[in-house]
Amino acid sequence: MQKTIDGIRIGYDDAGSGDALVLIHGFPLDRTTWEIPAAVLAKSCRVIRPDLRGLGESARGEGPALMETLAGDLAGLLDALGVERSIMVGHSLGTYVALAFFRMYAERVAGLGFVAGHVSADTPELLPVRDLLASRLSAEGMQPAIDSYVPRFFAPPFYKEHANIVERTVALMQGQDPLAAAALVIGMKERVGSEDLLEDIAVPTLIVAGENDELISAAALARTAAAIADCEYVLIPSVGHMLMDEAPLETTAAIERLVARCGVEAGVR
Repeated sequence: MQKTIDGIRIGYDDAGSGDALVLIHGFPLDRTTWEIPAAVLAKSCRVIRPDLRGLGESARGEGPALMETLAGDLAGLLDALGVERSIMVGHSLGTYVALAFFRMYAERVAGLGFVAGHVSADTPELLPVRDLLASRLSAEGMQPAIDSYVPRFFAPPFYKEHANIVERTVALMQGQDPLAAAALVIGMKERVGSEDLLEDIAVPTLIVAGENDELISAAALARTAAAIADCEYVLIPSVGHMLMDEAPLETTAAIERLVARCGVEAGVR
């Protein structure tokens, strides 16, 4: 399905009924990464899976894809779908978007979930790395992102035991628009830290971490969870960054518990 939001085509899936749950994908992926959890979750709530602008079926905009711009896209999509309040769950980049959405539209958030996603801004050391990747994506296509991320996405044993899933992830990344990916890299570089929001989060919250995640420190996520009043922290052993692929049952069960804790009936059709 697609809708045009402020002149930008946004691809999305919308399944189930009841409480509205928005699942936001990571970089440089699309909404299909949520397929396994979404199939289960849609049996008990309304699951909305958008493609962030420039990825999947969504069109690329002009300039950097700032987190605030992506959050505005989601607000427009939810308006078009008649959803006033929802539970926001983001994976990796999707966490940054969920936090930007909360900063801008806190009254529309009934719950928050961060799956392998942290609240900090980029370190000074990472800024030139982002610039270089954005430049290479624009000049060379998606291969630099594949080379940078795929070797760190999964826990080491997964590459051999589930080579088909790794290959599927590579194919998914190859199909993305490199200019849109570059715009997202700059958007991530420009994002602000969200530590100041933690004490203001008064809705049920979930943080899911992979024990062997090379991109996001599980210890840092545990500290973030401790700073939020009503937060469940789930550490999944022996997995990396791609929790929906590496631990689909545990990840889905954690999100189901979050939905039950929220109970907002925000998305009844």
